[in-house]
Amino acid sequence: MKPKSKPKASKPEVAPQPSVKASKPTTAVSAAEMGARQREISVSEFFTKNRHLLGFDSPRKSLLTCVKEAVDNALDACEEAGILPEVIVKLEPVSTDGVMPVPSQATRFRITVIDYGPGIVREQIPPIFAKLLYGSKFHRLRMSRGQQGIGISAAGMYAQLTTGKPVQIISRTGPKKPAHYFEVQIDTKKNEPRILEKKQVDWEPHRGTQVTIEIEGRYQKGRASVDEYLELTSIANPHVRLVYQTPEGETKEYPRTYHQLPPPPREIKPHPYGIEFGMFLKMLHDTRSHWLSGFLVGDFSRISLTLAEEICKNAKIHPHARPRDLHGDRAEALYKVLQATKIMAPPSNCLSPIGEQGILTGLYKQIQGDFYTAVSRPPAVYRGNPFVIEAGLAYGRGPEEATKKNEETEAPLAEGEEREREEDLARVIRYANRVPLLYQQSACATFKAALDTNWRNYGVAQSKGALPAGPMVVFVHMASVWVPFTSESKEAIADYDEIRKEIRLALQECGRRLGIFLRRRERAKSEFRRRNIFELYIEEVAEACGRLKGGKLPVNRLKEQLQKIAVKRTGGEQTDQVLGKTGSGPEGLPHSIIVTPEGVEGALPILDGGVPGYLINEATREAAGSSLGPSSEKPPGKPAVQRRKRKGK
Repeated sequence: MKPKSKPKASKPEVAPQPSVKASKPTTAVSAAEMGARQREISVSEFFTKNRHLLGFDSPRKSLLTCVKEAVDNALDACEEAGILPEVIVKLEPVSTDGVMPVPSQATRFRITVIDYGPGIVREQIPPIFAKLLYGSKFHRLRMSRGQQGIGISAAGMYAQLTTGKPVQIISRTGPKKPAHYFEVQIDTKKNEPRILEKKQVDWEPHRGTQVTIEIEGRYQKGRASVDEYLELTSIANPHVRLVYQTPEGETKEYPRTYHQLPPPPREIKPHPYGIEFGMFLKMLHDTRSHWLSGFLVGDFSRISLTLAEEICKNAKIHPHARPRDLHGDRAEALYKVLQATKIMAPPSNCLSPIGEQGILTGLYKQIQGDFYTAVSRPPAVYRGNPFVIEAGLAYGRGPEEATKKNEETEAPLAEGEEREREEDLARVIRYANRVPLLYQQSACATFKAALDTNWRNYGVAQSKGALPAGPMVVFVHMASVWVPFTSESKEAIADYDEIRKEIRLALQECGRRLGIFLRRRERAKSEFRRRNIFELYIEEVAEACGRLKGGKLPVNRLKEQLQKIAVKRTGGEQTDQVLGKTGSGPEGLPHSIIVTPEGVEGALPILDGGVPGYLINEATREAAGSSLGPSSEKPPGKPAVQRRKRKGK
């Protein structure tokens, strides 16, 4: 018999695998192909994709940015030409479906900015409005609103991107010159202007420029709006007349309060402390001087011939060496010696600060309060660039608001009801070269310096790490040949130690004056209350004394004597002065204004004959004669103290 064979173990069944096609291997890219893909990126293409860097990151902010760039250009042109600026701003909603929308719901606006400045020559109109990084201010070391040559052409690029509409320009340089009309757009691949239309037109103004841009945007009133920007611009530029036609059809006018232009800033040469080594090498190569000593004297500020020879001697280089022959270690040694040499700070005539009187006038004109003060710091330097910090402060709500508040608080309260406490924080308004900064407040050195200031020392409530509480507006302006902005959109000042220190010192001086005012006012109010109590009994005491003397005592004379004693015992004229009962100014508070229900006291420019900008009182008028009027010279001496009735605003 054949033995039975063992059954074979069955193999586990394997699920059928789906058939996978073999993928083709990816071909590697050769260096030649990678090199062929490289191409130059136009600056216009870059900012078209990164428009948020220029301030066009939301419809509301884009509307503000376009208005701001056009107005800044208009003011710069007028001031440089020696013309008192007069600017008209029009905002018009544009219909997209045949129905005119409500301004708050409109998505497209037409912006028109007109100035009566020097105008623009015909050949320069296309590149100015349709070429990025094109301008006259980038290479000059003098104070101006614009710096980079981007602003107005970037606004045209945004219009081209969102609506496809070109920028429309009309410009005229004189009454006998024709007015030129252009429609331009940017060729983003080449960063060159593309002219769609050009012709001569009839234009009523005898000189000036009109710019019209149609963009997508959103109009909303309040903080960081076009309305606030124009209001703040009028505060820092009292010599400017602004007319604003709102989308609702309302016309707002911000009148000119100074009829004199600010002193024109002068162009200066770079300071050695503000030059880095790479820029120093470039200057050595580009100079027209044949001798090294001539290069140091001619291409830098604050270097005399004696100092230049001393620098060359310390660097062990002959003063007659050719600048272009310096390279490597010799150039670096010269640069180090230059940085180690003690050199005078750069001149400050390249700046045009607002001044204490201008700040006071602007704050008093636009902001209601009880106390105003202004401070201008001496010129300082950061990285070789001169700058001036100016600060102002407005405190209180004004006599009218205080009266209303007192009337409201007199109403009785229900059981368990408490009065509301107003804990609004102070408002900080920031400027750089007379231009308001409305965004990125927390990233700005101005805001950080306001937080660092200990306002509790001056009698103002303040929580840790916060702004002071109360009805207060803090004004800070930085004037410089080169403001260190944190981005191309020019919305915040970089946090340099030198800048922050100067801002803090200016704010502390404003705080000291505010503290003096608050302490004086509180002490004066207490003394005045005591005086009122005495006066209640003077009449009765005098009559009683008269009766005791059998009518032989002169009662009126006794009343006058008792009144003098009451005044003397309660602070005398000083109490009256603090409370606005006299016509004298605030003693110990320079460049300050105090507002009381009885009138206004302090360094306030009074308009006499329609011309502001200087102060007039009775003594000055008598000394100058009755002919003092619009055409008269500014009275000599310190600003006269003024007092006038303040009308409700």
